[in-house]
Amino acid sequence: MNPQVTTPGQPAAGKTGSTTTKVVVATTVALTFITFWQAAAVVLNDLASTMYYIGGITEQAMGKSAPWMVLAVMLFSYAVRSVYMESCGMFVRGGVYVVVRDSIGPTVAKLSVSALVVDYILTGPISVVSAGLYLGALLNELSEATHISFHTDPNTFAVFFSVAVTCYFWWSNIRGVPESSHKALRIMQITTVMVVILLIWCPLTILLHGGAKLPPAPTPSNLHLNKESLGWLYGTFFAQISFVVIIVSLGHSLLAMSGFETLAQVYREVAYPKLHNLRITANIVCTYALICTGVISIFAVMIIPDATRSKYYDNMIGGLVINLAGPEVLKLGFHIFVVIVGVLILAGAVNTSLIGVNGVMNRVAEDGVLLDWFRRPHSKFGTTYRILNLMALLQIATIIISRGDVFLLGEAYAFGVVWSFALKALGVLVLRYQRHDQEYKVPFNIRVGGVEIPLGLVAITSVLFLVAIANLFTKRIATIYGVTFTIILYALFLISEHVNAGKKREHRTDLEKFNLDHQPEIGADVLHARPGCVLVAVRDAGRLWHLQRVLEKTNMRRHDIVVMTARQVSTGAGEYDLRDDQLFAGYEQDLFSHVVTIAEKQGKTVELLVVPAVDPFDAMVQAATKLKASRLVVGVSARMASEELARRIGLAWERMPEERHPFSLEITNPDRPSVYVNLGPHPPRLWPEDVDRLHKIWLQLSEEPDVGSKLHHRDVVGIALRRLEEELHTSDRREIVRAIENASHKNGEVEEIPED
Repeated sequence: MNPQVTTPGQPAAGKTGSTTTKVVVATTVALTFITFWQAAAVVLNDLASTMYYIGGITEQAMGKSAPWMVLAVMLFSYAVRSVYMESCGMFVRGGVYVVVRDSIGPTVAKLSVSALVVDYILTGPISVVSAGLYLGALLNELSEATHISFHTDPNTFAVFFSVAVTCYFWWSNIRGVPESSHKALRIMQITTVMVVILLIWCPLTILLHGGAKLPPAPTPSNLHLNKESLGWLYGTFFAQISFVVIIVSLGHSLLAMSGFETLAQVYREVAYPKLHNLRITANIVCTYALICTGVISIFAVMIIPDATRSKYYDNMIGGLVINLAGPEVLKLGFHIFVVIVGVLILAGAVNTSLIGVNGVMNRVAEDGVLLDWFRRPHSKFGTTYRILNLMALLQIATIIISRGDVFLLGEAYAFGVVWSFALKALGVLVLRYQRHDQEYKVPFNIRVGGVEIPLGLVAITSVLFLVAIANLFTKRIATIYGVTFTIILYALFLISEHVNAGKKREHRTDLEKFNLDHQPEIGADVLHARPGCVLVAVRDAGRLWHLQRVLEKTNMRRHDIVVMTARQVSTGAGEYDLRDDQLFAGYEQDLFSHVVTIAEKQGKTVELLVVPAVDPFDAMVQAATKLKASRLVVGVSARMASEELARRIGLAWERMPEERHPFSLEITNPDRPSVYVNLGPHPPRLWPEDVDRLHKIWLQLSEEPDVGSKLHHRDVVGIALRRLEEELHTSDRREIVRAIENASHKNGEVEEIPED
């Protein structure tokens, strides 16, 4: 008799193709919830980086009035934040491509995604080149201060530095090193210290220097647009129209808002109540950026002399520090601090850009408009390395072609920034008339005859499109670069969509048929898994030895087996849900076909589960908690040691809200016995010599007249633990920690788990 895998109430799964196996697909994403401060820090790590280069770029474009236009853009960011809040609150299914396709059309959808990818490709180069310029200028300043005959060309240094940093973060993403919101918060705390010092020191300098004039008002007569900043409009009558001059100037300043799209990426991970916390996050981001980018840009023009300010276009904050009042040694020390902070923020933007573009490309692939070849996971690390390889190469090529010219990069970068904002706003505007479930709406809406007219949203969208169109005609390099890349990406998406459509028509007879049961939440009642079940996490169809071992050893009368895989979704379009069919693609079908085959050979029943997740560790822990599993079983990781794997899963368990469900984590290796750690409070499994030691102590204490038979072994352990807790807060702490380290190295950190 041929053994078959069945699920309660479902037909048996066979190879004939006439019956199907049920797969439960959870539609709620497993997430790590972060505070609004952590979310704000993640966004500000991108947004605050612009303060290092926006001042020089805008002044080269329009003259001394530039800081006022930067300040205007920072005020306008409050309006753009409302667009993102409305977009996030709708939870539109399908990702960026599907949203724009359904609301505007497939052509605009591909163009919008292409512009967004161009934005991400250029985020890294402009940020890291700016960091290299700051660092190169500082090295020259230090060599002059110490009278060392060393001088480096800042642009050449910036190119080599940028390529090295890009390669470093490329390799980090290939290995799948996670981005930490805690680290982002620490960086922003350090940045805040720098900003506060500048906000105190700059006014003191102005007072000590006898006052300084504010930059000239941003009237059309004071906005000196040159041949480069006017582009194809130079010499035409349009350049004489005041309204056009204002819009063009805004176009050159809109770069100050770059990084704002990260607000949508963090939305999924913001803790509940989500929209309330998103509003707080957005307000923090806009206010912080208004101060650190807008106000400091004004101080730079006021303090740095007109005669020398052009020398600092590539490192305006460095020039500001050099011209502050005070001892040279103190200014040099602060300059070093400013550059270190800048390198942390600006270089980190490379990592954010790679994460973002990888996320966007993966979401596009999930929408069926990118070849599966790009998404093939790395054989060792499981990451989509081909997308990362391509994007890193494009960033490196951009860095080399620019030769460290941050103005050139800024002009090109503005193309992706403005069009991604404009198309985003247009999509939200169209959805205003297609859907009526918005949790939040952009303010200033009026009703005329029962029809709502979104004046605020129309005004924001109109301004963004006017600026985007102005940029097309004034930023020649940006237009050529951006349009070329957009056309190439559009062609890639068009060809990929055609190929994928053909693949969907093909039928693979070697794969199982699966009946998808979409559920918003994971539950034992849905999966028909009893409390105490064994949860087996799988990812690679070629690495299923741990499932094989569980099937061989588990007594099915005592434990049910649930096999789960985490469908990793990125935060590249964080406010959008995946469609149901996107959660179970060809990869999952192939994986579960292998699972069914292995289970059939054992003649045992398994339940199948797919959980979308930003972090697979959170998905595993949340699934185990929902199912009240007794054990979570994973295979050894190719990316990290078993101890680190256990630590990551343990941290995911600690992030769970109270009451946390305790369970055992089993890590299997094909060549060695299984090892485990217990997650949550549990009775310790003492070593035999420790049991003997405990008994001897109990015997000694029992001989005391006032103790006698009232003493139990647990009392001895309790007293010992309380004494240890007290001593950890004394001068003996270091000695105790050293003893614990020695004990852990001697005994090992994992133990063999008993089989069921």
